Amino acid sequence: MEPMTRAEPAGDVAQPFRVSFVCTGNICRSPMAEVVLRAHAERAGLSGRLAIESAATGDWHVGEPADQRTIDALDRAGYDGRHHRARQFDAADFPRLDLVVAFDRGQARILRNWAPAPVEQEKVRMLLEFEPDATALYDVPDPYYSDEAMFDRVLEMIERSTSALFRQLAPALRQGTR
Repeated sequence: MEPMTRAEPAGDVAQPFRVSFVCTGNICRSPMAEVVLRAHAERAGLSGRLAIESAATGDWHVGEPADQRTIDALDRAGYDGRHHRARQFDAADFPRLDLVVAFDRGQARILRNWAPAPVEQEKVRMLLEFEPDATALYDVPDPYYSDEAMFDRVLEMIERSTSALFRQLAPALRQGTR
């Protein structure tokens, strides 16, 4: 996996690296990843260098909190997901983002189709691309129609991949470069 860099010139060195996690409804997988990556940044003292958000490809849950099973899984793992509110991804956000992370191939395809230019299409990556041990997998399963145990398994997958992503970003963030 090549190191993450900005798709466009950085300009102001104080500008944070901007990441958006995008799943189907923004109530299960993407809020998990947002909370986990934010926790990594805070523990490393880099929260000011990394702007993290999440969104949905669909509009079914806009304004709603994360699914209660998401909140519970995060809580069991020591995270707080209670403040999340779902929103839909807006293609107009592409230029301000450095990385747009999808959880399955369908979402990645939708996001690339929404991208206004090839440079924005290149910003779309799959979460499991960052996890070297998940090379046989492509998609993070959607736990929505499953049970509590599946939410915990999905969170574990997200934690591993998000940790790998953070390890890739952290050196550049510490140096103030992207």
